[in-house]
Amino acid sequence: MEYLVTMTTRVPAGTPDAAVDDIRADEARRAAELARSGQLLRLWRPPLQPGEWRTLGLFSAPDDERLERALASMPLRVWRRDEPLRLVPHPNDPATAGVGPAGFAGSEFLITMTVTVPPGTAPAQLDDLLSREARRARELASQGHLLRLWSLPAAPGVHRALGLWCAGGDAEIAAIVDALPLRPWMAVESMPLTPHPNDPAGH
Repeated sequence: MEYLVTMTTRVPAGTPDAAVDDIRADEARRAAELARSGQLLRLWRPPLQPGEWRTLGLFSAPDDERLERALASMPLRVWRRDEPLRLVPHPNDPATAGVGPAGFAGSEFLITMTVTVPPGTAPAQLDDLLSREARRARELASQGHLLRLWSLPAAPGVHRALGLWCAGGDAEIAAIVDALPLRPWMAVESMPLTPHPNDPAGH
């Protein structure tokens, strides 16, 4: 099972810089251990406001309890609040659909897509759009643009997905998403990601 964890750290006022450096070094070592054991898959930095210290992590664990054990074992947990989101595999996820990436290098984006099916839509029309969306997802995965895709909880008639995407920049990712077959019914929230020094993919 995979989880996206938002990790927000607040260092207590007056903490010596040397103590912060020591804990960050211990955190890096522990992150490397969790990565080697397959529990930590990725780490990113989302856009930050001045004074913020926030990380997004993709973790793997059999259940919530063992995820909590992994998070609690990280040294920065003494100053950190963790908010995990359990992720459900999406039928178009490249990791489960057997579509390998083409090794595209660029900026990564985390994009939430909410598709609301208009009332009265014919089932055949919906099936056609979903089929076209799946084909396009496979094409984008083979090009290295779509890295992962998960389903999120949603109300009846609404489809929500969370995708990890890669593109040359904001304009390119916007053009890719705008060309998706379901885009006319889709609300999009895009978050640019920057590399984290402890990201397993960077090592």
